[in-house]
Amino acid sequence: MGKTKTAFVSDLSEDTKKVKKESQKKTEKIHIAGLKGGQRIKAIEAEPMLPETEEEVEAKKAKKAPRVRGKKWTDSKAQVDRNKEYKLSDAISLCKKTSYSKFDGTMEMHLIVQRQGLSATTSLPFSAGKQKKIEIATDETVKKLKEGKIEFDILIATAEMMPKLVPFARILGPRGLMPNPKNGTLITDIKKAKDFSANSVTLKTEKDAPLIHTTFGKVSQKEEELEKNAQSIIDSISLTQIVKAYIKPTMGPSVKVKLFK
Repeated sequence: MGKTKTAFVSDLSEDTKKVKKESQKKTEKIHIAGLKGGQRIKAIEAEPMLPETEEEVEAKKAKKAPRVRGKKWTDSKAQVDRNKEYKLSDAISLCKKTSYSKFDGTMEMHLIVQRQGLSATTSLPFSAGKQKKIEIATDETVKKLKEGKIEFDILIATAEMMPKLVPFARILGPRGLMPNPKNGTLITDIKKAKDFSANSVTLKTEKDAPLIHTTFGKVSQKEEELEKNAQSIIDSISLTQIVKAYIKPTMGPSVKVKLFK
């Protein structure tokens, strides 16, 4: 295998000079059969394409037209004071008012926290939207997984069933469906499965940033239910760990929430 050469930006100007110098050389004259008296023509040489410098790339980016928002977004945004922190109840009322989706939007919560790697689990007092289908892992579940069928939103399993589910970790893991003790889906007794709440929510920061994104209901829900769900999430993280909190509907501006510490 040949050695790989790496071209650095600092070398780019030198390479560019060489290419330009070569392109400026005199073109050679050639003889073509059939021309009278051995007439000569000049070979036409195309000027080589030079690689773009970082400055040229940045200049192109700067020329891009700014993002233009629609009238619905503009009207909704105008109702939110971006410099104000709203009480949770007022923030929820404002989000419901400024949501402009034709469908029943989802209420989102976005938190900036103190550190990466933060996680918590909470059980919301009220449903956060679509009813989740819970399945208790059995041999029939394993059979369906072999066929590529996933017919559940939450999978609960006992320790005895886990070895049979391990081969499907690559399928279940990325979807957050692998049973584990942190979110209460790995149980010691099958009888405890009935005590599991479908409203259980696992909260964790992004892999490379101290940010947590989650949902706590639908726009159509009662404000009291949304407030209790949102407060449950805030309490599970702890106010001391939250730097800033925002809520928003699927289609609508974000509203900054005032945290009482």
